[in-house]
Amino acid sequence: MNGFRRALLGYRRAEVESALTIREARIVDLERMTDAQQGAMVELEGETAALSGMVLEREREIRLLGERLREANEFHERNIAALDAITARLEEVEAQARGQATRIRMKALREAVEVSKKVQALTEMEPALQAETEQADTDAEADGLYEGRVKLEIGPLGDFSQLVGFEDAVGQIGASEIKVDRFSEGRATFSMRLDEPTDLLSELEELSELDFKVRHNAPDNLILDVDDDAGPEQRAA
Repeated sequence: MNGFRRALLGYRRAEVESALTIREARIVDLERMTDAQQGAMVELEGETAALSGMVLEREREIRLLGERLREANEFHERNIAALDAITARLEEVEAQARGQATRIRMKALREAVEVSKKVQALTEMEPALQAETEQADTDAEADGLYEGRVKLEIGPLGDFSQLVGFEDAVGQIGASEIKVDRFSEGRATFSMRLDEPTDLLSELEELSELDFKVRHNAPDNLILDVDDDAGPEQRAA
């Protein structure tokens, strides 16, 4: 107000009105600026609210991702623990299998050694057994005596009459319990009992009309082959 120049009855009206107009214009400008600032504040508050919502949503997503990551880690740890247990069990089974295989191999080796020893012993005994058998056959042939139960096989016989004739010759020797066990394809098998030592071959040579030779001679078994081509003077040795 001090800047106004005085007039007769106070300040000059034009200057006062001009000052008032400028003031009102300034007030209007300030009001506009205030409204603009309020609008900006409202807009900023909206953006802030939107950003806050976005931040909250991101935090929720981060929490969910964290929970899923924790669950995944726990699941992974459980799988690792299960795999470790399975691996340990497999290693245990493998160790047991190796031990069992080793025991089986050792047992097989021991059995193989025992079998080898038995085979070697039998191999070493075979010549002695063979010599004993040959000596027994030689003794039987040398003695030519039969006693007790005896099996006698002869053939081939030409017909049934030769079978009956040979059976009669056996009966004349003094044998008892004479029986034809088998007669097939011309060969006959007799079983008999000799109550006392008998020179069976010599007796059969004397009593039988058949010419034969000895195929096998054992203390309780005699096998004869009929010699159809032999002359009457030929006999079994």
